[in-house]
Amino acid sequence: MTTFNFDPAHSVLEFSVRHLMISNVKGKFKDFDVNLEGDLNDLNSLKGTAIIKAESVDTNVADRDGHLRTGDFFDTDNYPDIKFEITSVDEKSVTGNLTIKDVTQEETFDASYEGTSKNPLNGAETAGFVINGTINREKYGMSFNQKLETGGVMVGKDVKFQASLEFALEE
Repeated sequence: MTTFNFDPAHSVLEFSVRHLMISNVKGKFKDFDVNLEGDLNDLNSLKGTAIIKAESVDTNVADRDGHLRTGDFFDTDNYPDIKFEITSVDEKSVTGNLTIKDVTQEETFDASYEGTSKNPLNGAETAGFVINGTINREKYGMSFNQKLETGGVMVGKDVKFQASLEFALEE
């Protein structure tokens, strides 16, 4: 069995959501951890958990980030963590239980195992994964919105995200 040591310095979790029906606002979570175990020769054996610190949301706008931390969205005082527990992995997807604000839903996301490479700086064998997905934020109790005078709403319900993850490997 391989030991996967999460490398947060070379991993990123970014998201985007429609704003005013005309553009996308982007952001990221600056603090998250992924525990993974299994055999890279058998992706179906992979199990793990991702814990995202909701307070670490960063859209480069302090007022917006503050609003995202309130009860209208993440309610970080009462629900500090977002959790994803992997239940199955195959060549093209990862399925698991996503919990936001104590609401748990099964979600399936596109997944790509990018292979391994030796890191020339430290000699560590390193594995990479890319996860892409979309969630409906309203399923998790984040239904804040405002109607626009031109029609539509201020914030889209679908949140797209991409996680690029690296792990140093030990046999």
